[in-house]
Formats: sequence, structure tokens, C-alpha cells
Amino acid sequence: MARVTKMKMSQDEMKVFKRLMAYIMKGHAWRCLAVLCFILISALANVMGSLFIKSLIDDYILPIVDGTIGFSALFYALIVMALIYLVGIFATYMYNYLLIEVAQGSLKRIRDDLFEHMEKLPIKYFDTHSHGDIMSIYTNDTDTLRQVISQSIPQFLSSLMTVISVFISMLIISIPLTLIVVVILLIMYGMTKYISKRSGYYFSKQQECLGKENGYIEEMMEGQKVIKVFTHEPQVIQEFNRINEELFESSYRANEYANIFVPIMNNLGNLSYVLTALFGGLFAIYGIGSLTLGELASFLQLNRSFNQPINQITQQLNSVIMALAGAKRIFHLMDETIEYDEGIVTLTCVKEGEHGLEVTDEETNLWAWKHPRENGYELVPLAGNVQFHHVDFGYTDEKIVLHDIDLFAKPGQKVAFVGATGAGKTTIMNLINRFYDIQKGSITYDGIDIKLIKKPDLRRSLGIVLQDTHLFTGTIMENIRFGKPHATDEEVIEAAKLANADTFIRHLENGYETMLDGDGSSLSQGQRQLLSIARAAVANPPVLILDEATSSIDSRTEKIVQDGMDKLMDGRTVFVIAHRLSTIQNSDVIMVMDLGRIIERGTHDDLIKEHGVYYQLYTGGLELD
Repeated sequence: MARVTKMKMSQDEMKVFKRLMAYIMKGHAWRCLAVLCFILISALANVMGSLFIKSLIDDYILPIVDGTIGFSALFYALIVMALIYLVGIFATYMYNYLLIEVAQGSLKRIRDDLFEHMEKLPIKYFDTHSHGDIMSIYTNDTDTLRQVISQSIPQFLSSLMTVISVFISMLIISIPLTLIVVVILLIMYGMTKYISKRSGYYFSKQQECLGKENGYIEEMMEGQKVIKVFTHEPQVIQEFNRINEELFESSYRANEYANIFVPIMNNLGNLSYVLTALFGGLFAIYGIGSLTLGELASFLQLNRSFNQPINQITQQLNSVIMALAGAKRIFHLMDETIEYDEGIVTLTCVKEGEHGLEVTDEETNLWAWKHPRENGYELVPLAGNVQFHHVDFGYTDEKIVLHDIDLFAKPGQKVAFVGATGAGKTTIMNLINRFYDIQKGSITYDGIDIKLIKKPDLRRSLGIVLQDTHLFTGTIMENIRFGKPHATDEEVIEAAKLANADTFIRHLENGYETMLDGDGSSLSQGQRQLLSIARAAVANPPVLILDEATSSIDSRTEKIVQDGMDKLMDGRTVFVIAHRLSTIQNSDVIMVMDLGRIIERGTHDDLIKEHGVYYQLYTGGLELD
């Protein structure tokens, strides 16, 4: 069974290698061809240097000793040989120079494609994969590719060409001595195959453990406050030590096998040299096979030139195996299924024409759904009418978390959701955005099934203010403009005023040009939340989602934030998830959820009269946990 598994891994590695080579060749085909040519020239120059020893001894030194020729012939021969070596040096420089652009260009394409593909992945992927592990793919795994493209592969090819040319030269000089070298070579091959199979598994394991450790470190950095508050340092240190021990074990095993390559190959190479010197000396002394002294000296030099690239091949093989483990993780991310979008309905800007709504390129702040029909298209005004029709949903088909959800939100209505943690409130918001797709029922937006609406257009019509705000590195102006990339400075400032953020922004040293980094760590939680509201305001969406947007700020700041949200909610369809019931009393309808079901619905006054779950929550008989 183990043998079958290893063979399969070997086939997988070959597929990864071919795919990697395709990346390298694409856009760099002529450079790769030039690199191969220069590598070949460099290898041939080295072989000609070894063959020159034969000519140097047999055709020049011995005849000079005998007095048959003078030193001038030797001088000219040495000049020719020097020129050949110069050509080899130039070829080596050129292929290394070209490899810089090949390596960096290939890595740029890989990172570009990797990031582009990652941006197309569904939210589910990021919910189920460690962010640190994903970062490890961009850093550690791509760095191993850089090394293998710029160093390992060219050295491997150079060594391979040298081996081939040297082997042919040795055959020409002496077949019996070449057979001795071949026997040692077969032993080397057997050892290489044996060790590489074992090191390949541990190199792959090493990359996995490295990604796991990076993910854990990132998670602990983000949770430092929680760790310190609960004095959890000993536990997280212990867990890190366990993860680090796994990385140590896999790295130790991988390098244990890798490091025995060199001494084994060197000693086998020395054995080959000694045997050829011994038998070659006997052949030359006793005239076996017409082997001359110059041919023996040349053969011994070729033998050394043969063993050295063999050793380099085995050394670079470890780097290639390690890089393939990283490449496998890179291509695995690239092969993740992207977010599928079967929508056909788009959001378009419209204006009032003589015969009703007309599509326009002007900024009218009037929008409609453009629904393709057999005879053209139909324009459906964007109003913000959202309905759930008997919706069932589960993050997996085996575990349904929402059951028979039936609700509607008319344009301009404010719909609030309350319930314990895990009741399904945030899940409903994720379904409106189509971060996840439902298993049963349907969700309509202005009468159109949201599955028919293209996801970017659907999400462009929705504004979201979350409990955990996220600000990007850049100015405050740029962060607000994130909600509408082409918004003017005046529109951004107007949105900030609407969100009650303008006052505190103008009190900052650089105002709207204040640089933010570290997720806006220099601002208070309330200020960050106001910027989040301004970002939603500048987008001017007809439907607004507020997911516990004030639960993590103090009461005084909450009044400022709540006032900003009230201005933003005016005239819009609003879905609110609230932790403080005081913030939703004026909602048009309140949905009380429990275990993925809507158990009560109505206005605040209606639900209080029913003396049900909402009444108990409001009066303190029950608590939201």
C-alpha cells in the first residue's frame, strides 16, 4: 500500500512540475530557449577544457620533451583554449542574467493570478481556511518557487547537459573505464531514488506545518487582548510549542534525508575516481585498449567533471521537491472553485423619458434592474422590496440552520431581528448578499429572484454596516470613497456629514487626508464605526443592513452613531440585527428568532402585548447571549 501511495505522489509531483514549467514558459519562451542555448554552450566549454588535457599531454608536452615541436605551438593552443573558456564564462553570465527576468516575471504572474483567483472565491472559503495559512502561500511557498526557478532548475539543466556531453566524451576515450563509471552511477541513482521518495513526503509536510504555524501566530496576534485578559498565555504557548514541534519534526526529517545526499554522492564519486585511476593506470602501463597517458589524464578530469554535476543534480533535486510541495499548495488555491454567478439581471442608471424609464450614462441616482427578455429587456425600478419565500438553508446540506423563513420588507421599511447567538440572524444577512446560496425556497428583490441578479450588481445595491468595522490603509477620504470609487470629494464630505463623522474628521491634524493604518487603530471604536456608516452613505444604497453596529461602543458614542444611522436609514429598506432592544423599538416589524426559526413577529407594541419571548427579553426575563 505504501508503495502505491508513493507512486501516486510522484505522479502528482510530475503534474505540478509540468504546470509550473508551463507558467515559466508562457511569456518567456524565447528567453527560456536562449537560457538553454547558453547553458549548453557553457557545458560544452567545460567539457572541451577537460578534453584539452589529452591534447596538451599527447600532442604538446610529450612532443616538446622529445624535441619534435617547439613552445610556439603550445602557446597558440593555450590561446585558443582561453578563448573557449571566455565563451563559457560569457554564456554562464548571460543565462544567469536572463533567468532574473524569467524568475521574477513568472513569480509576478503567479502572484497576480493567485490574488485575482482569490478575490473570486466565495466567502465560505475564507470562513473555513486559516488566513495565516493563505498568507504562507504568498510568502513561503512563492519564495521556494523563486529559488527553484532562478537556481535549482538552471543548475539542474546545466548539470544534466554536462553529464551527457561528458559521458559521450568518456565513451570516445575508453569504453571499459566508462563502464566502471556507469556501475557507480547506477548505485548513485538507486540511492537518489530511495532518499528522494522519503524526503518528498516530509518536505510537503513541512510546508503544511509552516502554513499552520503562520495561521496560529496571526490568530494569536489578533487575539492578544483576550489572551491577556483571561491570562491564557501558558495555554497558547503550550499549543504553539505543539505546532512548532510538528514543524520541527517534519523539517528535521526532510533535511535529515536531504543532508545525507551530499556525503553519500561525494563518497561514491570519489570511489568512481579511484577505480578509474587504478584500472586506467593498469591499462596505460600494459597498453590495454591503446589508452595513452594523455587520454587517462583527460578521462580522470572528465570523471571528476562527471561526478560533480551528478552531485549537483541530487542536491538540486531536494530544492525541486521542496518547491513542488509549495507549488502544489499554490495551484491547489488556484484550483479552488470560484464564486459561481449565473445572474443575467444587471443594475443600470436610468432617467425619466417620454415613454417611462430609459437607460442613461448620466449620474441620476435613479436606478433600475435591467432584465433581459426575448424582445430586448425590461427595466424594473430599484425600490428595495426584499422577500424570503419559505427559505431553508444550511452551511452544509447535512445540517440545516434556517427553517422555513418567510418574511418581506417593503421599500422604506425597517425590519429588525433579535434572538440569541446562533439563532440565525447574521445568516439571513449573508443570504441577502448571496454570500451563501439557499437549499430550498427563494429570495426575491423587487420581484426578481436574486439568483437571476449578477452578484456584483446585487451587492452594489446593498449597504452594510457591521459590528466589526474594517478600515484599509489609506486616507480617511479614500476609506469613505471605498463605498463608491468614483465619488467626488464633495460627495464624500456630504456622506461624512450625514453619518455625523465630519466633525471629528475636521479636528484631526490632516482632516480627510489623515492616513490610517493598522485597521484604523489610531481612532476610537465609535469613530471607526462612523466612518463605516459614511462609507455606506456615500454608496447611497436602497437597502441597508446593520449587523449589531452599535453593540461594541459606549452609550454616549452610541447616541452619535445611532443619530448617524437614523439619517442613513431614512427612506431606505433596512435590516437590523440588534443587541440593544432600545435601538429597534421604532422598527416597522421585529422578528424574534430561535434556533433558525422565526417564532414571533410584529411591531414593538404588538409583541409587548403578546407577553411572549420578546416581552421577556425586553423586561429582563430573558437575556440575549
